[in-house]
Amino acid sequence: MARDRWRARLEDGLKLDLNKLIRDGVLRPGSTCRASIRWANVYSSDESAAGVMTAHMCGKSYGWLELEVDGRRQEIALESQSRHFGGRQWYFVCPRLHCLVSVLWRPYGASAFASRQAWGRRVAYGSQFETWHDRAITQARHVRRKLGGEDWELSYGDPMPEKPKGMHWRTYERKIKRINRYESICNQQLIMCLARFLR
Repeated sequence: MARDRWRARLEDGLKLDLNKLIRDGVLRPGSTCRASIRWANVYSSDESAAGVMTAHMCGKSYGWLELEVDGRRQEIALESQSRHFGGRQWYFVCPRLHCLVSVLWRPYGASAFASRQAWGRRVAYGSQFETWHDRAITQARHVRRKLGGEDWELSYGDPMPEKPKGMHWRTYERKIKRINRYESICNQQLIMCLARFLR
C-alpha cells in the first residue's frame, strides 16, 4: 500500500515562540503573568485563533505555561539554562519528546502544541512547497517588510524602502543587495517564461 504523501504546512497552523513572547513583554521571567494571545492568518491578517495563557516563571530553573485555545487546555513545562556570559535562557519542554525548544507548533487539524521534530514527516515548512522562483519572491518580500513595514511587503519591482531610522548604512546597503539579488532571480524566471511563450 502506498504511503500518504500529504503533509501539513506548519505556517498554516499556530506557532508559539518563547523568545518573541519574552521580547514583546507578554511573558516576564521572574514573575507570574496572564495574557491573551491572538494568531493572525498568514495570508489575510484576519484572526485565526485566540486564547489565554498563564505563565509561572518565578523559579530559577523551572516553570510552566498553561494555554487555553479554542476550548482546549494544555500545560507546557518551562526550563531555563544558564548562558555562557551570564543570565538565563528559557525554553519550552516539548510535551511529546521532552527536549528543550524555543518554538512550539500546532499544525492545522492538531489539538496540541509540540516541537517541529515531534510532528515528523506529517508537517513541512512553507518553503518546502515552493519553487526556487517562489522562494526568491518570498525572501524579497520578507526583506522589504523588515525595511519598510507591511506596506512594502508586496512591492516587487517598486522603489526600495527608505533606510529605517537607527539602521547603519552598511546594514541597509547589504539588505538592498539581498533584495536586488532575489528580484533578479524573479526576473530571470520571467524572461525564461517569455522566451518559451514566444517560441
